[in-house]
Amino acid sequence: MNKSIKVLVPTGCIGSGVRLDLFAQALLEKPDVIAMDGGSTDSGPYYLGTGKTKGSAAVLKDELQVYMKARAELGVPLIIGSSGTCGSDSGVDLLRSICLEIAAELGQSVKIAAIYGEQQAATLTQALADGRVLPLNPPRPVDQALIERCSHIVASMGVEPFIHALEQGADIIVAGRATDTAVLACLPIMRGAPAGPAWHAGKIMECGAQCTTTPTDAMVMAEIDETGFTISAIGPQARLTPQSVMAHMLYENSNPNMLVEPGGVLNVEAATYTAVSKQQVRVEGSVWETSERYTVKLEGAAPAGYQSVLLSVVRGPEYIARFDEWLAMLDAVMRKRIENNLGIGPSDYHLQFRAIGKNSALGGWERHVGTPVEIGVMAIATCAEASRTQDILALLNPYMLHFPLPDDEDLPTHAFPLSPASMDRGLVYEFVLNHVMVVDNPLAPFRFDFTTIGA
Repeated sequence: MNKSIKVLVPTGCIGSGVRLDLFAQALLEKPDVIAMDGGSTDSGPYYLGTGKTKGSAAVLKDELQVYMKARAELGVPLIIGSSGTCGSDSGVDLLRSICLEIAAELGQSVKIAAIYGEQQAATLTQALADGRVLPLNPPRPVDQALIERCSHIVASMGVEPFIHALEQGADIIVAGRATDTAVLACLPIMRGAPAGPAWHAGKIMECGAQCTTTPTDAMVMAEIDETGFTISAIGPQARLTPQSVMAHMLYENSNPNMLVEPGGVLNVEAATYTAVSKQQVRVEGSVWETSERYTVKLEGAAPAGYQSVLLSVVRGPEYIARFDEWLAMLDAVMRKRIENNLGIGPSDYHLQFRAIGKNSALGGWERHVGTPVEIGVMAIATCAEASRTQDILALLNPYMLHFPLPDDEDLPTHAFPLSPASMDRGLVYEFVLNHVMVVDNPLAPFRFDFTTIGA
């Protein structure tokens, strides 16, 4: 390693906007790479199920143009992982096409690497037969039928595919599903930085400025050297502390001292966090432990059925005070009606009620205790056939409007906030894989396409 390496992370996820003033200040630090995440499973299985992106193409183009101008001026790589929200091949194609369009408009000469990570069912079926598909916790069964039911399956890449693309001279990399950390750790590792500090810096910065105490007023950059890394919060009001930096090891991670990645484990049990200033923290002691076998995580989404929702609002002191009793009775009555009137058995549909305004997000874990004025009741019905789902909501409609408590002499009128009160969501998806695949070659599950535009 000839010199320290600076990794700039301008945003936690491309498409969420960039602070131009902070970015201009960050570029004065002369970063060696501009890198960021492009996706997440946070928004649920729909995006992987359909292969679609959540972001607007117009917003992505506006943001990419800023990064591509800066990349060209500095002569450094631009790296984006988990393209198109879910890392599907179509998501990679989308960002690649936008980059080509911008390069043509700006007259730039660039080499763009597209790294695809969607997996074919036949490939995974063979891996399963070879004993190379292993469950994660909580374990769930997998067989050929489940694999074939998935509409899209992606493998989450580590640093090796990115390094391969960089070694081929890529100026811009748009990759499929990747671990957030690998996107940021790849260039330092390629240039000889110790793996422990490189992976650790990547983990801390994976969500951009969320590791600071001023996430809306900061941009982050890490400078990695032989003994550790220094992370900086960039911006006049930007601040971070050893605690805010250390705390990000807990983000989406079950063990605050260990982070499992493709090919190894990051161990930060002996790491130290020291405040250099109000805007810098020094981290040392991170260790990378290489695993005996190399695995990539698999994410798969499959159709779960056709779904419709129905919303009503319950008011009135007595109904609010006895809401749980009322909802339990409504649920029991409706399940009998669905079977007796529609002939749909319990195993052929899924029905749930969510009480909006009464523990709908946390359920029994809710600690805030209070008496709401009104409660929104959302019924969510899912069936294999759209017509059957609509039948259930049609049957449910009058009950959601008028269902009484057992000792209420007057028929109540609850409220429908919309007309029609029900909405068809169409085909919905579910995550069905929680597994890893063992591979001999870290590049084997991925495909590469290089395109050069300009002179």
